Amino acid sequence: MKNLTSNELIDKLDNDQNAFLLDVRSEEEYEESNIPNSKLLNIRDPQSFMDGLQDLDKSKNYYVYCHSGVRSVQACQIMKTFGFNNLYNLLGGISEWTGQKNK
Repeated sequence: MKNLTSNELIDKLDNDQNAFLLDVRSEEEYEESNIPNSKLLNIRDPQSFMDGLQDLDKSKNYYVYCHSGVRSVQACQIMKTFGFNNLYNLLGGISEWTGQKNK
């Protein structure tokens, strides 16, 4: 897992054709605001999170974020044990995000 600042992530998303943006917050948080084109997998709902991981393509580059960066680190650690290798964590989460947001 590599940590990225908001600006580094913006650059990666602009240039990575194999990018997958993953939000690991709750549905309520996601509906309040999210980064465009992100997919939600709530890490606080362990069964749903694990089931969701089964459906993901391990060859993608995963850019993971939460509110402040704690849950996304946990998510990356779990994903690594499931065989995901290309993992990037947004430092500070969406609270530090300077790019576009929905809502």
